[in-house]
Amino acid sequence: MNDSPILVIGARGKTGRRVAARLETLGAPVRAASRTTGTRFDWDDRATWGPALDGAGAVYLVPMAEYVDMAAVAAFVGQAVDRGVRRLVLLSARTKDGDVVHGQEPAEEAVRASGAEWTILRPAWFSQNFSEDYLLPPILAGDLAVPTGEGREAFVDAEDIADVAVAALTRDGHAGETYELSGPEPLSFRTVAEMIAAASGREIRYTPLEKTAYAELLRSGGFPDDLSDEVADLMDTLRQGAGDRVGDGVRRALGRDPRPFADYVKETAATGVWNPPAS
Repeated sequence: MNDSPILVIGARGKTGRRVAARLETLGAPVRAASRTTGTRFDWDDRATWGPALDGAGAVYLVPMAEYVDMAAVAAFVGQAVDRGVRRLVLLSARTKDGDVVHGQEPAEEAVRASGAEWTILRPAWFSQNFSEDYLLPPILAGDLAVPTGEGREAFVDAEDIADVAVAALTRDGHAGETYELSGPEPLSFRTVAEMIAAASGREIRYTPLEKTAYAELLRSGGFPDDLSDEVADLMDTLRQGAGDRVGDGVRRALGRDPRPFADYVKETAATGVWNPPAS
């Protein structure tokens, strides 16, 4: 992609910061963008779009992290191509049948119709949700209480997502590809609790909840009403078997197997993030 900057949107997020770091290590001209650090970018403030896109040759798009209006994403894609962006990598999400997840259709359609080289990433649930997001507090509390029943998910490591994104941003051969990214095996949340407990040396139990009870639990923790219901609904899809399969995207994109969840657990436990501070 020559010396044109690669714009990384959501550069403070779980995948964005990893993508930006890898690009810097490669010596690529990365432009890290977010609402608060680096190049300012806000989906709700279109005045920030132009300066962020100025001279960029490729863009890593992370609309889900911002919970944005997908119409804004489509408008941004059009503006990006008009300004000379030639390569787009979109972080989307996977569904039970492998099709586009509901709500992401406008973003995927805009990328596909953009006229630029495009790659779409549809990851499973992130392993890092247990250490960097809303599933960390229940782990610290010693009770992973979620409405997933005995449903399983092939959790994907954010490191693998970043590797695939960087490959698509910087190398040829990924244009027109939709990669379903997952770990190598589906695991239940009960098994996850057991694995984290063993690695951290703590007692962590798994408590299956009803969907409505979990939504109320999220609200009591400060989640907005609509987001609480959305997360609870997503959890319930896992109970129904939506995540019980392995995608081939990591191997197709990188020529290697995805990182096992056990490796993520071992490495993360060593950081001490799952050990609550002494009271």
